[in-house]
Amino acid sequence: MIVQQFFVKGLAHSSYLLGGTQKCAIVDPRRDVDIYIDAAQEMGMEITHILETHLHADFVSGHRDLRGKTGSAIYAPKAAGCAFDHMPVGEGDSFEIEELTIKVTETPGHTPEHISYIVTDRGRGEDPVAIFCGDTLFVGDVGRPDLFPGRARELASKLYESLHGKIFTLPDFCEVYPAHGAGSLCGRAMGAKRSSTVGYERKYNHSFGVTDKEEFIRSLTGNMPGAPDHFSRCSAINGGGPALVDQLPVPEAMDVRRCREKVREKNTVVLDIRSYDAFGGQHIPGSYHIDFAGNFATFAGWVIPPESDIVLVALHKGQAEEATVWLRRVGLDRVVGYLDGGMFEWAKAGFPTGHVSQISVDELHAMSAGDQKMIIVDVRAPGEYGGFHIEGSVNIPAPDLRKRHAELDSGVSVVTICSTGHRSSLGASILKQNGFKDVYNVAGGMTAFAAAGFGPECRMCVVPHGPLFPGRGEKI
Repeated sequence: MIVQQFFVKGLAHSSYLLGGTQKCAIVDPRRDVDIYIDAAQEMGMEITHILETHLHADFVSGHRDLRGKTGSAIYAPKAAGCAFDHMPVGEGDSFEIEELTIKVTETPGHTPEHISYIVTDRGRGEDPVAIFCGDTLFVGDVGRPDLFPGRARELASKLYESLHGKIFTLPDFCEVYPAHGAGSLCGRAMGAKRSSTVGYERKYNHSFGVTDKEEFIRSLTGNMPGAPDHFSRCSAINGGGPALVDQLPVPEAMDVRRCREKVREKNTVVLDIRSYDAFGGQHIPGSYHIDFAGNFATFAGWVIPPESDIVLVALHKGQAEEATVWLRRVGLDRVVGYLDGGMFEWAKAGFPTGHVSQISVDELHAMSAGDQKMIIVDVRAPGEYGGFHIEGSVNIPAPDLRKRHAELDSGVSVVTICSTGHRSSLGASILKQNGFKDVYNVAGGMTAFAAAGFGPECRMCVVPHGPLFPGRGEKI
């Protein structure tokens, strides 16, 4: 038996090749599937099975694309009621790949239809050797049960039974292969290690330590990080059957005049993916800004309207093409083009530009001590804000500014800050869209604020998309 993991850093998503000697399965595939075909060919294997543990919320799956390129059968939870051609499986079902027996067990909790695949290598023995548990069990954590409105308690209860009644009854040496790692919003405190064993998780996973069922339910139905908008959208896409990538439009290299015509259309949004300092220098008025160096896919899926055509402003063609792949991973399929020549050509054409002033933490400190009337908007998640924030700042997470900008006075200066400057630039772009004139972004964010000696180091700013530990309520 061989297991090869494929990790998508920005989404913290793990998929797997599970193989014998000549045949293999791909578990929870990402949408750009050539990586699996290349890996199988390199090992001399044929992809015969595609295994889905559940309807993924944070990314669009590649099951249909992979089947189209390999002819493999898709195995998916019977309870999901998927609309595409597949093999529906549930509790007790099993199938074989050479000397591997894969048994299906239903493990609801993170989602109602969730299943896991337990693998026995008959060539080595009769004990289960591995479990592909999707988002039921992570390294150091468990799947969040609060993604379905009104069903959090019900699903948390089912998750308890899935863990204690099924997964944790497996042998200690059984290897655990989850679908996500640290940085994913499908859990709260995942470890950075990308695989584990049942025995290790039984001993050290904090959720398993909560043996009382009611306490377990309470621990998982409060203080969860916000769920991005695209979570429910991606689940629906995955159940209905994603569009095939090969049939999606190829983004057009738009000259500056064609680009201006397109962005004037009502159903078009501009997404600027350059660095936050470049965006601050000049950008197309009304643009969204999501720095490609930040947590690009998650925040794009969160805030970009999925029904709109998307025009990219990038550094170059290669960056625009790479961003298109990432946007498709979160179900944003309507990238129609990018500005050929970038903002250099836009400026040469004499077209209007917008600006966001970039300030250092020294400048912020001086402004705070002066007479200038201003609002500091901390756009981090509440857990980050609770752990460490500037006294007097207002906490509105960047995506929430789309609706909550009205809580702020647009007639005074607004300073946005996050952990590094990425999310705060997104927040600044949203404020600019909504009529705020005097907007500043803090370069380096709270990380720089602490490094300059204005406050203690923030644990969550050091790894802003790592485990989401609850804060201690410190202020400076």
